[in-house]
Amino acid sequence: MSGHTVQDNIVAVRGRLESALQKAGRTPGSASLLAVSKKKPAEDVQAAYEAGQRSFGENYLQEALDKQQALSMLDITWHFIGAVQSNKTREIAEHFDWCHTVDRLKTARRLSEQRPDHLPPLNVCLQVNISRQESKSGAAPEEVETLAAEIATLPGLSFRGLMAIPAPTVSFNEQRLPFRALRELLDTLRINHPDQPLDTLSMGMSDDIDAAITEGSTLVRVGTAIFGARAS
Repeated sequence: MSGHTVQDNIVAVRGRLESALQKAGRTPGSASLLAVSKKKPAEDVQAAYEAGQRSFGENYLQEALDKQQALSMLDITWHFIGAVQSNKTREIAEHFDWCHTVDRLKTARRLSEQRPDHLPPLNVCLQVNISRQESKSGAAPEEVETLAAEIATLPGLSFRGLMAIPAPTVSFNEQRLPFRALRELLDTLRINHPDQPLDTLSMGMSDDIDAAITEGSTLVRVGTAIFGARAS
């Protein structure tokens, strides 16, 4: 894929994002775009960077580390958005700015302990299985408050908010329901933990951006609409 095509796609997705914010009556720029670059080459990431994109999400650790090395000259904010395996927490803690997929206390503690002292705290989101899907990772909604209280005490982490991947639905109103539930969970956490930033709702992808923005998303994760279909 040429840089020109990636650039066009970035412009189109940003336009869609701003249109959704306007329709929802929200402030322009109050949600940002996370470009999901898994299974895409470093050249595509660089093309998106040249189009003004700075935040990139990766699911697979080794692939991400290879890209980070290849693109070390660029000022990229790297987000880990894949499943966090215990044997990979150290490298996530050492090489990423964000981790969206913390869903248990053991993982949070390891990330905090393994975050290098010379780096700022790792920004983390607590992943919530908001649709209670057996096939999905994430804490159950009723576990969120207990986990949040523990995560908030960990010195190597900055607890930024919640992330979810709801079960797919077709209608706009159906899409809104799990996003609303996640927002309400975050609203409660903000009341109970006023000392934490809690400024992030990582929710919404290519098919449900509008519903996510309507319910308060601050960060939408978009891959295919920017980079094209991924290799299997």
